[in-house]
Amino acid sequence: MKKLLAILLLAAAMPAAAKVDVASLKVNHLSEPSGITGAPTFSWIGSSDRSSDSQSAYEIKVYDIDGRAVWNTGKVLSDNSIAVRYDGAALKPATRYTWQVRIWDSAGRASRWSAKQTFVTGLDTWKAQWIVPEMTEESPLLRRDFTVKKPVKSAIAYFTAHGVYEPFLNGAKIGEAYMAPGYTSYDHHLMYQTYDITAQLRRGVNVVGAELARGWYLSMMGWTDPAQYRSNFRQKEWALLAQIVITYKDGTQEVVATDADWRTSTGGVLHSAIYDGETFDAAREKALWCTAGFDATGWAAVSTADYGYDNLVPQDNEQVKTEQTVAAKELLVTPKGELVIDFGQNLVGSEVIAFTGKPGQKITVSHAEVLDENGNFYTINLRSAKAQSNYICDRTPRRFTTRFTFYGFRYIKLEGIAKEEINLDDISAQVRFSDMEPTGSFVCSDPLVNQLQSNIQWGLRGNFVDVPTDCPQRDERLGWTGDAEVFARTATFNRGSCAFYSKWLKDVAFDQLPDGQVTDIVPMVHGLVGAGHVGWADAATIIPWTIYMAYGDSQVLENQYESMKRWVDFMAGAAGDSYLWNTGWHYGDWLAFDVDNDVAGKSSVTYVPVLQQCHFANSASIVANAAEVLGKAGDAAYYSNLAAKAREAFCKTYVTADGFLVSHTQTAYVVALIYDMVPEDMRPLLAEKLKERVESYGHITTGFLGTSHISNALTACGMDDVAYKLLLHKGYPGWLYPVTMGATTIWERWNSMMPDRTIPDNGMNSFNHYSYGAIGDWLYREAAGLKEAAPGFKKICVKPHPGGGFNFMKAEEITPFGKASSYWTLTGNIFTLDVEIPFNTTAEIYVPTAGGYERHEVGSGKHHFSSEI
Repeated sequence: MKKLLAILLLAAAMPAAAKVDVASLKVNHLSEPSGITGAPTFSWIGSSDRSSDSQSAYEIKVYDIDGRAVWNTGKVLSDNSIAVRYDGAALKPATRYTWQVRIWDSAGRASRWSAKQTFVTGLDTWKAQWIVPEMTEESPLLRRDFTVKKPVKSAIAYFTAHGVYEPFLNGAKIGEAYMAPGYTSYDHHLMYQTYDITAQLRRGVNVVGAELARGWYLSMMGWTDPAQYRSNFRQKEWALLAQIVITYKDGTQEVVATDADWRTSTGGVLHSAIYDGETFDAAREKALWCTAGFDATGWAAVSTADYGYDNLVPQDNEQVKTEQTVAAKELLVTPKGELVIDFGQNLVGSEVIAFTGKPGQKITVSHAEVLDENGNFYTINLRSAKAQSNYICDRTPRRFTTRFTFYGFRYIKLEGIAKEEINLDDISAQVRFSDMEPTGSFVCSDPLVNQLQSNIQWGLRGNFVDVPTDCPQRDERLGWTGDAEVFARTATFNRGSCAFYSKWLKDVAFDQLPDGQVTDIVPMVHGLVGAGHVGWADAATIIPWTIYMAYGDSQVLENQYESMKRWVDFMAGAAGDSYLWNTGWHYGDWLAFDVDNDVAGKSSVTYVPVLQQCHFANSASIVANAAEVLGKAGDAAYYSNLAAKAREAFCKTYVTADGFLVSHTQTAYVVALIYDMVPEDMRPLLAEKLKERVESYGHITTGFLGTSHISNALTACGMDDVAYKLLLHKGYPGWLYPVTMGATTIWERWNSMMPDRTIPDNGMNSFNHYSYGAIGDWLYREAAGLKEAAPGFKKICVKPHPGGGFNFMKAEEITPFGKASSYWTLTGNIFTLDVEIPFNTTAEIYVPTAGGYERHEVGSGKHHFSSEI
């Protein structure tokens, strides 16, 4: 008893264990990535039990597969925890490494070592040959067997294809990805995927295989002839490239690769294409085709081709995966007698139907986003895209779904099946998109605005399928640069999109024209659209800067810098000595408010040269800022001066002394204000004109280029009340109008559906088009008040803007340093603000009061404020 008491007293006398911790380890901004080449970067999130604490030092260790340290930084005195670059001996290819980190806080307390995280390196030498099965409508299967005779230490597999593929080993799919190798500018940038298959390999005979389909590479893309699209790439047939590197425990290695020994046949997928959909015949499926016991007698030989490896790069963004499953909500019988399943949510992915049919029974599944005004299935807006799954049954129980395409839909129509055969419990939908980490949340006291936030997030899910597309349902699904540009800041709040955008931006540079013009669509579809259009081409400058500010890693600026410069240099060359860029055709403020038979001049059409000049100056300023970050002082001075000259020319040409712009529209005033086109003393004049334009209409009139900025511009000018009126307007046009109409995603047009539920019969109408969802940026950063004040949120600004009758708002974001949040409430005239600031950062807090704002400087931790307003 005395001994126990002594132990207890000793424990009580000991100081509490230091609670400094480190977690959320990332390599190249990804969790446990594969295919790393060159020198990777390491990031982490620290935490402390003390407020106002920060990191004072770190130590990183990297280990090889045998657990030997190959790099140890030692204790580095630094508060940096973002993208610390590897500086050890060259990493070996096709090798699994682990790493861990520990940190010290400002008081010198050390954390424990983090749990070890894994990354796998890519290939340095390809020994595999491209193999080419016969080009038919049926998706080919490819296989070969090999024997493992010795104990295996590790096995790393590398796959890519012309088309899309699914890899298999010993009867099981390798990995969880769909639509690999992804959508890129293939001639420049074809990605390969890296898989650690050690656990799937077995002693004795193994079988490796893959199934191919057309995918983006060989499907018709856009609204052109498919032969015209395919002619833009060097190869016009599907092909597979695969290489497995086996490292044995005795230190030897063996390579199993695609070559002439592989064999090919066809299976159950009779046809698959991006727009048209997929047809699967269960009777044609070759069960167990990728297992050692399967008899492959009669399978055909493959051809080999010298397609080279010069465009191959490891995948450096998230794979497309199934994120969640949505259950069928209701079985409807439409007025036309159609059998329709409602999932209750417009989503992107594929249906899943568990069913045992009769031999030869064909079930056709069509996809639609909405029902028409009569309640019938509506597919006119799909244009030429068939968007159909066809499942041909045998007598065995099946779980039908597509694997090589995706659809945008809330409803599916079932044909070839009787109503009594349908069991809702056997029908669901898989939601598939790039597997980006969820980082942001927003909630408020208005349920309609909460639904708007849900629509924004579902729009992101549906259109971030390896590239930022415009829409996911019709014969388009293309990487429109304008859509991506206006939504980027909203995207970075909701999902960890650093790697996603960085991968796509490389293709922006690859597809850029020799004179610097940026294409409207990336990857570029030749002959479909043009290049050099204001707001669209500016994705080349705006998005890299947005990513840098959100994540604090200057690598994206380094990667894109020459591309950024080339675009600004094109505009400068077109402007000439006048510094006025006013030539060429442009989309302008796309889909702004328009009135049919407009004899009264109600339509809101913005003079395009005004938009050109504002974007010219803004992009020049961005390049100047990027040059400064990268230590390019000469460039910084040149582009800063260019931006100033562009602004001077704007004021001289397009602004009157009274603050009128030659284009008296909401968008013109918004863009001029947000891009700082006028001297400070003129800003109130333009702000009043903007306010007058809003009040004269009573609603928003902006299109793509104005909508993303109008609320921010109003708040910057002290007009929160006007911004809230726009937000809460429930009629057409406005953000809440689709919500009141039952929308579960963002619409392409303000009037995609009219109040009587009629749908304008035109060739361009999407019910999942995220551009107008850019209002999210204002909700998070201004209304709730949570935004970065330095790159990567190293310094944070919390400055809420209460109003609009809201009782509370809360925004949370997982920044590169950890969770930051702003939660305000308003009861009567009592305002409260609860803030959480992550470890290793500081913040400026602005608390609304009756007389303005009260400023506080704080460190990490939780902080509470209250005031009367």
